[in-house]
Amino acid sequence: MSKSMTNHRIGTRQEWLTAREKLLAREKEHTRLGDEIARQRRQLPWVRVEKEYRFDTDDGTQTLAQLFDGRSQLVVYHFMFGPSYQAGDPPNSSIGDAVNGIFSHLHARDVTMVFVSQASLEKLQAYKRRMGWSFPWVSSANTEFNVELGFSASEEQTRAWLTPAVEAEMPPIVSRNARETGTDVVRYLTESPGFSVFALDDGAVYHTYSAGARGVEFLMSYYAILDRVPKGRDEGDEWQMWIRRHDEYGSK
Repeated sequence: MSKSMTNHRIGTRQEWLTAREKLLAREKEHTRLGDEIARQRRQLPWVRVEKEYRFDTDDGTQTLAQLFDGRSQLVVYHFMFGPSYQAGDPPNSSIGDAVNGIFSHLHARDVTMVFVSQASLEKLQAYKRRMGWSFPWVSSANTEFNVELGFSASEEQTRAWLTPAVEAEMPPIVSRNARETGTDVVRYLTESPGFSVFALDDGAVYHTYSAGARGVEFLMSYYAILDRVPKGRDEGDEWQMWIRRHDEYGSK
Protein backbone atom coordinates (compact mmCIF):
# COMPACT_ATOMS: atom_id res chain seq x y z
CA MET A 1 0.00 0.00 0.00
CA SER A 2 1.31 3.47 -0.84
CA LYS A 3 2.31 5.73 2.03
CA SER A 4 0.40 8.96 2.47
CA MET A 5 2.32 12.08 1.46
CA THR A 6 -0.27 14.63 2.66
CA ASN A 7 1.87 15.61 5.68
CA HIS A 8 4.35 17.35 3.38
CA ARG A 9 4.57 21.13 3.61
CA ILE A 10 2.15 22.86 1.22
CA GLY A 11 2.89 26.34 -0.12
CA THR A 12 1.88 28.88 -2.73
CA ARG A 13 3.31 29.02 -6.26
CA GLN A 14 5.43 32.04 -5.25
CA GLU A 15 6.83 30.18 -2.23
CA TRP A 16 7.70 27.27 -4.52
CA LEU A 17 9.44 29.60 -7.01
CA THR A 18 11.50 31.23 -4.26
CA ALA A 19 12.58 27.88 -2.83
CA ARG A 20 13.23 26.50 -6.30
CA GLU A 21 15.56 29.41 -7.14
CA LYS A 22 17.61 28.74 -3.99
CA LEU A 23 17.83 25.04 -4.81
CA LEU A 24 18.75 25.78 -8.43
CA ALA A 25 21.81 27.69 -7.23
CA ARG A 26 22.91 24.61 -5.25
CA GLU A 27 22.22 22.33 -8.22
CA LYS A 28 24.41 24.51 -10.43
CA GLU A 29 27.21 24.32 -7.85
CA HIS A 30 26.83 20.55 -7.86
CA THR A 31 27.03 20.45 -11.65
CA ARG A 32 30.17 22.58 -11.73
CA LEU A 33 31.76 20.42 -9.02
CA GLY A 34 30.88 17.31 -11.06
CA ASP A 35 32.58 18.82 -14.10
CA GLU A 36 35.73 19.51 -12.08
CA ILE A 37 35.79 16.00 -10.62
CA ALA A 38 35.38 14.57 -14.13
CA ARG A 39 38.37 16.63 -15.27
CA GLN A 40 40.48 15.36 -12.36
CA ARG A 41 39.35 11.81 -13.10
CA ARG A 42 40.67 12.12 -16.65
CA GLN A 43 43.98 13.46 -15.36
CA LEU A 44 44.79 10.37 -13.29
CA PRO A 45 48.07 8.74 -14.34
CA TRP A 46 47.76 5.75 -16.64
CA VAL A 47 49.20 2.37 -15.70
CA ARG A 48 50.38 0.09 -18.48
CA VAL A 49 48.80 -3.38 -18.42
CA GLU A 50 51.71 -5.76 -18.87
CA LYS A 51 49.83 -9.04 -18.51
CA GLU A 52 48.03 -10.49 -21.53
CA TYR A 53 44.66 -11.43 -20.09
CA ARG A 54 42.55 -13.83 -22.15
CA PHE A 55 38.76 -13.89 -21.98
CA ASP A 56 36.13 -16.36 -23.17
CA THR A 57 33.83 -14.48 -25.55
CA ASP A 58 31.07 -15.24 -28.05
CA ASP A 59 33.77 -14.99 -30.73
CA GLY A 60 36.30 -17.26 -29.04
CA THR A 61 39.22 -16.41 -26.80
CA GLN A 62 40.22 -12.74 -26.92
CA THR A 63 42.86 -10.60 -25.24
CA LEU A 64 42.11 -7.38 -23.42
CA ALA A 65 43.40 -5.43 -26.42
CA GLN A 66 41.01 -7.31 -28.71
CA LEU A 67 38.04 -6.38 -26.51
CA PHE A 68 38.51 -2.76 -27.65
CA ASP A 69 36.98 -3.91 -30.96
CA GLY A 70 38.82 -1.32 -33.05
CA ARG A 71 38.24 1.61 -30.69
CA SER A 72 40.75 3.38 -28.44
CA GLN A 73 38.75 3.40 -25.19
CA LEU A 74 37.24 0.49 -23.28
CA VAL A 75 34.93 0.52 -20.29
CA VAL A 76 34.35 -2.69 -18.37
CA TYR A 77 31.53 -3.37 -15.93
CA HIS A 78 32.48 -6.08 -13.44
CA PHE A 79 29.12 -7.84 -13.09
CA MET A 80 28.56 -9.93 -9.96
CA PHE A 81 28.10 -13.43 -11.39
CA GLY A 82 30.54 -15.79 -9.68
CA PRO A 83 31.35 -19.38 -10.62
CA SER A 84 28.93 -20.77 -8.01
CA TYR A 85 26.07 -18.41 -8.92
CA GLN A 86 23.09 -19.89 -10.73
CA ALA A 87 21.83 -16.48 -11.88
CA GLY A 88 23.05 -12.88 -12.06
CA ASP A 89 22.86 -10.61 -9.03
CA PRO A 90 19.58 -8.59 -9.08
CA PRO A 91 21.05 -5.07 -8.55
CA ASN A 92 23.75 -5.82 -11.14
CA SER A 93 20.99 -7.04 -13.45
CA SER A 94 19.26 -3.68 -13.06
CA ILE A 95 22.46 -2.08 -14.36
CA GLY A 96 22.35 -4.40 -17.36
CA ASP A 97 18.83 -3.16 -18.07
CA ALA A 98 19.85 0.47 -17.65
CA VAL A 99 22.75 0.42 -20.11
CA ASN A 100 21.63 -2.16 -22.69
CA GLY A 101 20.44 0.49 -25.15
CA ILE A 102 23.32 2.97 -24.96
CA PHE A 103 26.11 1.13 -26.77
CA SER A 104 25.68 2.76 -30.17
CA HIS A 105 26.09 6.15 -28.51
CA LEU A 106 29.30 5.05 -26.79
CA HIS A 107 30.62 3.65 -30.06
CA ALA A 108 30.02 7.05 -31.66
CA ARG A 109 32.46 8.53 -29.14
CA ASP A 110 35.19 5.90 -29.69
CA VAL A 111 34.22 3.86 -26.61
CA THR A 112 33.61 0.11 -26.40
CA MET A 113 31.82 -1.29 -23.35
CA VAL A 114 31.78 -4.90 -22.21
CA PHE A 115 30.54 -6.73 -19.14
CA VAL A 116 32.87 -9.24 -17.49
CA SER A 117 32.12 -11.94 -14.90
CA GLN A 118 33.83 -14.91 -13.30
CA ALA A 119 31.07 -17.37 -14.24
CA SER A 120 31.47 -19.60 -17.27
CA LEU A 121 30.58 -18.17 -20.67
CA GLU A 122 27.79 -20.75 -21.00
CA LYS A 123 26.09 -19.44 -17.82
CA LEU A 124 26.48 -15.85 -18.94
CA GLN A 125 25.01 -16.55 -22.37
CA ALA A 126 21.98 -18.32 -20.88
CA TYR A 127 21.28 -15.50 -18.45
CA LYS A 128 21.78 -12.89 -21.17
CA ARG A 129 19.13 -14.64 -23.27
CA ARG A 130 16.73 -14.68 -20.33
CA MET A 131 17.21 -10.95 -19.72
CA GLY A 132 16.99 -10.04 -23.41
CA TRP A 133 20.29 -8.15 -23.42
CA SER A 134 22.47 -7.57 -26.48
CA PHE A 135 25.67 -6.12 -24.99
CA PRO A 136 28.99 -8.02 -25.11
CA TRP A 137 29.51 -10.12 -21.96
CA VAL A 138 32.73 -12.05 -21.50
CA SER A 139 33.99 -14.56 -18.96
CA SER A 140 37.16 -14.03 -16.96
CA ALA A 141 36.96 -17.54 -15.49
CA ASN A 142 40.31 -18.52 -16.98
CA THR A 143 42.21 -15.32 -16.18
CA GLU A 144 43.17 -13.29 -13.10
CA PHE A 145 41.76 -10.06 -14.55
CA ASN A 146 38.87 -9.61 -12.11
CA VAL A 147 40.98 -10.71 -9.14
CA GLU A 148 43.91 -8.43 -9.90
CA LEU A 149 41.63 -5.42 -10.37
CA GLY A 150 40.17 -6.11 -6.94
CA PHE A 151 36.62 -7.14 -7.85
CA SER A 152 36.88 -10.91 -7.21
CA ALA A 153 38.48 -12.99 -4.47
CA SER A 154 38.82 -16.65 -3.54
CA GLU A 155 36.53 -18.36 -1.04
CA GLU A 156 39.50 -18.65 1.32
CA GLN A 157 40.21 -14.93 1.16
CA THR A 158 36.54 -14.14 1.72
CA ARG A 159 36.21 -16.49 4.69
CA ALA A 160 39.26 -14.84 6.26
CA TRP A 161 37.47 -11.49 6.72
CA LEU A 162 33.84 -12.65 6.85
CA THR A 163 33.75 -13.52 10.55
CA PRO A 164 30.40 -14.27 12.24
CA ALA A 165 30.51 -10.81 13.82
CA VAL A 166 31.07 -9.14 10.43
CA GLU A 167 28.33 -11.20 8.80
CA ALA A 168 25.91 -10.26 11.58
CA GLU A 169 26.42 -6.58 10.70
CA MET A 170 25.83 -7.09 6.97
CA PRO A 171 22.78 -5.31 5.49
CA PRO A 172 19.89 -7.69 4.67
CA ILE A 173 20.52 -7.22 0.93
CA VAL A 174 23.57 -9.51 1.20
CA SER A 175 21.75 -12.66 2.34
CA ARG A 176 18.83 -11.82 0.03
CA ASN A 177 21.08 -11.54 -3.02
CA ALA A 178 23.04 -14.65 -2.09
CA ARG A 179 19.77 -16.57 -2.02
CA GLU A 180 18.57 -14.96 -5.26
CA THR A 181 21.79 -15.92 -7.06
CA GLY A 182 21.58 -19.51 -5.83
CA THR A 183 24.68 -19.55 -3.64
CA ASP A 184 25.74 -18.95 -0.03
CA VAL A 185 26.90 -15.68 1.52
CA VAL A 186 30.62 -16.53 1.42
CA ARG A 187 30.63 -17.47 -2.25
CA TYR A 188 28.32 -14.57 -3.07
CA LEU A 189 30.79 -12.14 -1.50
CA THR A 190 33.72 -13.44 -3.54
CA GLU A 191 32.42 -10.96 -6.12
CA SER A 192 31.90 -7.21 -5.94
CA PRO A 193 30.62 -4.67 -8.49
CA GLY A 194 33.11 -2.51 -10.32
CA PHE A 195 33.69 -0.19 -13.26
CA SER A 196 37.08 0.00 -14.98
CA VAL A 197 38.39 2.06 -17.89
CA PHE A 198 41.25 1.32 -20.28
CA ALA A 199 42.96 3.11 -23.13
CA LEU A 200 44.67 1.59 -26.16
CA ASP A 201 47.53 3.71 -27.48
CA ASP A 202 50.10 2.61 -30.06
CA GLY A 203 49.37 -1.06 -29.35
CA ALA A 204 49.73 -0.74 -25.55
CA VAL A 205 46.83 -1.06 -23.09
CA TYR A 206 46.63 1.26 -20.08
CA HIS A 207 44.40 1.12 -17.01
CA THR A 208 43.07 4.66 -16.45
CA TYR A 209 40.27 4.43 -13.86
CA SER A 210 38.30 2.10 -11.58
CA ALA A 211 35.48 2.49 -9.08
CA GLY A 212 33.48 0.12 -6.92
CA ALA A 213 30.65 0.06 -4.37
CA ARG A 214 28.53 3.24 -4.71
CA GLY A 215 31.03 4.45 -7.28
CA VAL A 216 29.08 2.44 -9.86
CA GLU A 217 25.74 3.95 -8.88
CA PHE A 218 25.86 6.34 -11.84
CA LEU A 219 25.02 3.31 -13.99
CA MET A 220 21.76 2.81 -12.06
CA SER A 221 19.96 5.61 -13.89
CA TYR A 222 16.64 4.94 -12.19
CA TYR A 223 18.13 6.24 -8.93
CA ALA A 224 18.68 9.67 -10.50
CA ILE A 225 14.98 9.71 -11.39
CA LEU A 226 13.88 8.52 -7.94
CA ASP A 227 16.01 11.25 -6.35
CA ARG A 228 13.73 13.78 -8.05
CA VAL A 229 10.31 12.44 -7.04
CA PRO A 230 8.50 13.18 -3.74
CA LYS A 231 9.22 9.85 -2.04
CA GLY A 232 12.83 9.73 -3.20
CA ARG A 233 14.45 6.31 -3.09
CA ASP A 234 12.11 5.32 -0.26
CA GLU A 235 14.48 2.55 0.86
CA GLY A 236 14.81 3.38 4.55
CA ASP A 237 16.99 0.80 6.25
CA GLU A 238 16.31 -1.76 3.52
CA TRP A 239 18.87 -0.55 0.99
CA GLN A 240 18.19 -2.04 -2.46
CA MET A 241 15.90 -4.73 -1.03
CA TRP A 242 13.17 -3.64 -3.46
CA ILE A 243 15.28 -4.27 -6.59
CA ARG A 244 14.23 -7.33 -8.60
CA ARG A 245 15.16 -8.70 -11.98
CA HIS A 246 12.89 -7.01 -14.49
CA ASP A 247 10.94 -10.22 -15.15
CA GLU A 248 10.25 -10.79 -11.43
CA TYR A 249 8.43 -7.65 -10.29
CA GLY A 250 5.03 -8.59 -8.93
CA SER A 251 6.04 -12.21 -8.42
CA LYS A 252 7.52 -11.88 -4.93
